[in-house]
Amino acid sequence: MTDNTAEIFLRKHGIKPTAVRTLVWAEARQQSETFTLADMERWMPTMDRSSIFRALRLFTEHHLLHVIDDGSGQQKYCVCRCDSDRHLNHVHFTCLRCGKTYCLEDYAIPTIDLPKGFTMEEAEYIVKGVCGDCAAQK
Repeated sequence: MTDNTAEIFLRKHGIKPTAVRTLVWAEARQQSETFTLADMERWMPTMDRSSIFRALRLFTEHHLLHVIDDGSGQQKYCVCRCDSDRHLNHVHFTCLRCGKTYCLEDYAIPTIDLPKGFTMEEAEYIVKGVCGDCAAQK
């Protein structure tokens, strides 16, 4: 994604495309797997941590990224690649061997019948096990 394309995309989603936001979005958009703030710092060594974090938080608020708490102690981010709210209701898989977390967007979080008067606002569903790559290394 070129800087100009990133700027247009951010504007379309109600985000003022500053230089930092444009660069952070261009880097995030390239990722096919989940990533952490530390990953972004490593990929963008000339940018300070707080600027990257603020951009990631803004993208999350605008539903361009979603945050995954997989129990590792680090928030992981994933680019929302679908046009619907499906990105809010899909399953995540964390590999206990390599530590990678995957978005399984084709697998919806099961519907839960809540008690009368309860309203669901958010749901997280994480399956833990061994990913295909790690299983193949046996």
